[in-house]
Amino acid sequence: MNNNYDIIIIGAGPAGSSAALYAQKLGLKTILLDKATFPRDKICGDALSGKSVRYMKELNILDEMPKLNGSLIKRITFGSPAHKQFDINLSGSNNTGKIKEGFVIPRKKFDNFLFNKAKNITEIKEGFKVIDIIYENKKIIGVEGIKDKRKEKIYAPIILGCDGPNSIISRKLGFQEEDESNIAIAIRCYYKNVKGLTDQIELHFVDEVLPGYFWMFPAGDNVANIGIGLSKKEAKKDKRKLTEILNDVIKSDYFKDRFSESEKMENPKGWSLPLGRIIRPSYGDGFMLLGDAAGLVDPFTGEGIGNAMASAKYAVKVASMAKEKKDYSKNMFSKYHELLWKDIGSELKTSSKLQDLANYRFLLNLVINKAAKSEEIQNIISGMLINEVPKEKLSNPLFYLKILFS
Repeated sequence: MNNNYDIIIIGAGPAGSSAALYAQKLGLKTILLDKATFPRDKICGDALSGKSVRYMKELNILDEMPKLNGSLIKRITFGSPAHKQFDINLSGSNNTGKIKEGFVIPRKKFDNFLFNKAKNITEIKEGFKVIDIIYENKKIIGVEGIKDKRKEKIYAPIILGCDGPNSIISRKLGFQEEDESNIAIAIRCYYKNVKGLTDQIELHFVDEVLPGYFWMFPAGDNVANIGIGLSKKEAKKDKRKLTEILNDVIKSDYFKDRFSESEKMENPKGWSLPLGRIIRPSYGDGFMLLGDAAGLVDPFTGEGIGNAMASAKYAVKVASMAKEKKDYSKNMFSKYHELLWKDIGSELKTSSKLQDLANYRFLLNLVINKAAKSEEIQNIISGMLINEVPKEKLSNPLFYLKILFS
């Protein structure tokens, strides 16, 4: 049987579309499959971090971001349970790196932009629902799916599962487990006319949500992305629904004025985020899992796009090696796991420790209150966020002793 493609990519979100773009650079023949028809919405906070910016720069698409009418982000505001705040200036003098800004772009716009970039360089099937994996002599050789009520088989020696936390590939291979300690749930709602949002994203660790947080992101055109996120385990302990928690924050004395002239644009929508607190199985004979399908969401910030794009880069690199050596074994694809976790593993481990701090109201107040008064502490946190200072420094107990006695 002749394989039609070098790689089948399942899921055309940031991981899948980025994988197609990286594959084109390496001369690999791909096909990109998605059950949706683009443009489509994707429930998310919509933030594109410095890491996402770095990969967009590698793919030569960064210069087109302003055309998408999102928001350019130059500051990050942190708020404590006691409502003390401090700002991190991403373009400040303490940032000696090349990435000095981020973006907030609704996923309906951003994903469609990436999808169309991929569409220009590879074959795509929208409205194609993958229903099964095809094997020959116990080896993966392709997938079977349905489009327009007709079944179709597509063949390739490599499958990239980029289809989110409910990945069909992950489920078919028996990888998915319900682990509430390492899954977050969140809800998003778009609002118009929220006061005080310009070039900053805001993360507020407030009592109404702890040990989660409340976010406020400007999303362009006077629209704000508003939401809350917390672990599934903690959410089950709260008798309130997530929509009730969000309303409690919005109507609180501290935030109600900022929403006094606002207009809700939709009903809040929820989704699950598989957090990178643990290393999940992400490869085997003939396949690799990317992005949310591999559980790569940052536990502290909830951002997943940057790590999804990182996984695309490394998966395609290993796929190219596999093609060259005609080796599609689990051992070959273990190199993907090694490269990816060497890059992001330390960061995810530290972010897990930072997420744990949300369980300690005293520490949150201490760090944010001191940071509001200390440029030195602001610079350390700023450096951590832009990868100029290792995140390990912020999770080291000595750091908090320094804050306590400063």
